[in-house]
Amino acid sequence: MVDLSTLTTESRNPNTMNLDEMTSLQIAQAMNREDAHAVEAVGMVLPLVAQAIDWAQESLAQGGRIIYMGAGTSGRLGVLDAVECPPTFGVSSSTVVGIMAGGSGAFVSAVEGAEDDADLGVEDLRAIDLDPRDLVVGLAASGRTPYVIGAIDYARSVGCRTIGIACNASSQVGAHADLAIEAVVGPEVLTGSTRLKAGTAQKLILNMISTGCMVRSGKAYQNLMVDVQQTNEKLRERAKGIVVSATGCTDQVAWDALDEAGGEVKTAIVMVLCGLSAVQAREQLAVAGGHVRKAIDS
Repeated sequence: MVDLSTLTTESRNPNTMNLDEMTSLQIAQAMNREDAHAVEAVGMVLPLVAQAIDWAQESLAQGGRIIYMGAGTSGRLGVLDAVECPPTFGVSSSTVVGIMAGGSGAFVSAVEGAEDDADLGVEDLRAIDLDPRDLVVGLAASGRTPYVIGAIDYARSVGCRTIGIACNASSQVGAHADLAIEAVVGPEVLTGSTRLKAGTAQKLILNMISTGCMVRSGKAYQNLMVDVQQTNEKLRERAKGIVVSATGCTDQVAWDALDEAGGEVKTAIVMVLCGLSAVQAREQLAVAGGHVRKAIDS
């Protein structure tokens, strides 16, 4: 039998013992107050998150992937973060991978028992040909999910760096990983419902890891998304706005540069700021490792 009595995330919250008697506004206020604890908890582990960002960036630089592993809400958060990376940062769908216990169908419908199978975590990593250059990030609010622990143990045996993200101190997931990020958010408003504060904390951490490593990899200039993919009219307009914001040029100059650059925002920015052709700008960016600022400074 699984003993949950020692887990903070399973404890009863003394501030919401009368939850069922609260008005709608009182429920919203209580949840808002408790959500603030999630932000505070993440603030306590920022040096560890920074380490995770560095490891993620190093994996990408070596041609590796960032792989999120989780079950239930934790797994869904990993998938959510992964699928947002291609349109935001212009990377392939295989650069950041989200894997859920129970497969893709588990994203919309619970697959009971999948999270208790450590061997399934191993099988899922073997199925994507895990490589030592990959970074495996295990997500488990409780910190004890067998599926995640099995995946982490296998990843370490392959030679991957591993990170365990949990919302309980001294977690099993953290003990099995190379780096433990444990954001202790305290008891949930609704006892044991870790899709709440624990989910919020995990989402905040994933935001930092993916955004931080992509920025460090040259996917931003200033605070602009310079590798945004123009898959619809709104994003084409955004790309033009990014070129205008980065260079101070007119809309027409931005459109002309983007047309010559084949829609490449980075190339268009370097063209405008350095007075180069698209071919020359691409060469400059290649020398700079894809970093716009370095290309301009050089």
